[in-house]
Formats: sequence, structure tokens, C-alpha cells
Amino acid sequence: MQEKQPLIVCLTGHRRIPTEHAILLPALLEKQMRALIERGAVEFRAGGAVGYDMVATLKILELKEEMPHIKLRLCLPCRDQAKGWDEVGRRAYEYILARADEISYASEWYTSTCMLDRDRQLVDGSDICLAYCTENRGGSFYTCTYALKRDLELINLADQLPKLK
Repeated sequence: MQEKQPLIVCLTGHRRIPTEHAILLPALLEKQMRALIERGAVEFRAGGAVGYDMVATLKILELKEEMPHIKLRLCLPCRDQAKGWDEVGRRAYEYILARADEISYASEWYTSTCMLDRDRQLVDGSDICLAYCTENRGGSFYTCTYALKRDLELINLADQLPKLK
């Protein structure tokens, strides 16, 4: 029997998720993550932003309880990323930080390039990009484009959800 090659999956997606997709996304994420783990995914990399990152990261932490061999690596843009977030967002962020297996920062403090540096850190060394991207602009689009340039398999969950009106 051939052993599975360990895979690294990076996550990228929009901060704002329309309600029609937000309702369906957690179950779709779980199904796709389980399929990736079955294929050999052992590490999931997330950028720690609100929206898709938060939903996906919480799903990984949930799956880790059942499958403790999977790892969560946070690739964050800067140490003060959550500055200015509301209390609920900051508490969720702190919850995730406390449970991550590894944390790296693109920069100590916010700079004009730290977000894009973080996006490249997510992709570099990954095998698969599990995305939620509905627009051809912004950081998630940049990350998906960069992932394709780096020959990653791109799975865009938005393609599996109903089209928005």
C-alpha cells in the first residue's frame, strides 16, 4: 500500500460573506476539509482575518478534536491585526490564537505590504488553496492568482455555492 503524500492547504477568502453563502459555507467547508484530510492534508494555513478565514479556522479547530494529527498554522500579517475589531471578533481571534499549532507574522506591526506578504506566506510551500473568492479584485483574488502561478491546486468553494443575484 502506497503511503499518502502529506499535503499543506492554505485558505483564503473574503471578509464579507453574503448571508445566502454564510449559511451554507460551514457544511461545505467541513465536507471539503474532510476530503482533503482523506487525501493526505496534514496542515492548514490561515491568515486570521474576519469572514472566511475565521469560519474556516474554527472548522479546522473543530476537526482537530476528532483528528488531532492535523495542524493549524496561522500566517498573520502583523501582531496588531485585530486592532480596531469589535469585541466579538477580537475574542474569536484570541480563541484561535490560543489553539493554533504555529503562528508566524509577516511583520511586527502594520505596514503597507504586510497583508500581501502574509498572502504569499500562506501560498509558498502549500500544495492546495481552499478559497472562497467571488470577485476579481482584492486580497483573496490576489492570493488565488498567486496560488495558480505557483502551481497550487485551487478549490474555490464559491463555485460550489448558488450564484448570487
